[in-house]
Amino acid sequence: MEHNSLFWEYLDKMVHENEIIIDRPKGSKHPKYSDMVYAVDYGYIKNTQSMDNGGIDIFVGSEVNKKIDALFCTIDLKKNDSEIKILMGCTKNEKIEICNFLNNAEFMKAILVKRLET
Repeated sequence: MEHNSLFWEYLDKMVHENEIIIDRPKGSKHPKYSDMVYAVDYGYIKNTQSMDNGGIDIFVGSEVNKKIDALFCTIDLKKNDSEIKILMGCTKNEKIEICNFLNNAEFMKAILVKRLET
């Protein structure tokens, strides 16, 4: 399980050493799909790169402790890609709302990957 632990440590390091840009605050609508509303702040990590050539995506929840304890893996058939979306400081209810948001479209599905406590 050392690899599992190191993965999360590396992810913590990446997030904490780079600026988080919130470009879609809680309550804002998706730029292409106006019926989709963000339940928590959403943005990206500056100086990182994802499959879509943008920064790695991140949801920042309302928890005081901004711990990274989960991420979503998505499959998007429209873009033919896969991405991760980091969850930082999200409550259990926020995770459920994000899951519903990401699985709302017929062309995209997501699964939650939780950080194992060591």
